[in-house]
Amino acid sequence: MSPPWSRPLEVGRLADSGADVDFAVSLAELPGLRSLQGGVSGSVSGRVHFTRERGVAVAELRLRGEAMLECQRCLRPLELPLDVSVRVALADTEAELERMPPDLEPMLAPGGRLSVGQLLTEELLLTLPIVPRHARGEACASKEAPPAQAGQAGDTQKPFAHLAELMKR
Repeated sequence: MSPPWSRPLEVGRLADSGADVDFAVSLAELPGLRSLQGGVSGSVSGRVHFTRERGVAVAELRLRGEAMLECQRCLRPLELPLDVSVRVALADTEAELERMPPDLEPMLAPGGRLSVGQLLTEELLLTLPIVPRHARGEACASKEAPPAQAGQAGDTQKPFAHLAELMKR
């Protein structure tokens, strides 16, 4: 059975009634985030409040939580706190997207249906950094040396050091 946040909702009906939808989601469960480099884990919770403004269905998304990413500088875990508040205009067709009010972020809800998971995925893709890394002065700048790689030793190996002697023979 699919989780409630993944089921498509009729946004027009929810907007007309001023409905609220509460959610709590593990980020690893959102299929649109699985493709991020190094993966993402953590969880978010919050509420989507649906309204209708100027004849347009609007979703007011408020979420809080944390995302665990992999720092691309040191390859160690990076905890990123999330606190997002956004208003999204929901359009049934692409033609309607062009007529959306400029103060609202537009999003396509084909056939007037959209899941909370789709809305979350879209906003998190816009919020999460493309290249996650620790801020200067955090874990990346620590004086800990990265783990030694195989084949690294204290002495430098010079495989051609004796080549000149062999060439003289």
